[in-house]
Amino acid sequence: MSKNTKGTSGGMASKAGSILGNPNASATARSLAGSALAQAGTAKQTGARMEDRASQVLSSSKYSATTKSLAGSVLSQSNKQR
Repeated sequence: MSKNTKGTSGGMASKAGSILGNPNASATARSLAGSALAQAGTAKQTGARMEDRASQVLSSSKYSATTKSLAGSVLSQSNKQR
């Protein structure tokens, strides 16, 4: 299995932390932010369910640019074989 060695950047981790600290953030944004933070500074990869959620966010017009940027970050850290 091919390993993806990408990680969450400092700027994206900061954005994710802000979202997690915002009680008005959507459940989807908080979920993506948590995934991005979990992968910061580690070799963890995005799971299949989170990949699906991030893909749905990117293909929908109802999410904000910030949520979409988190989705893109999470997808970039997915397993290369999927």
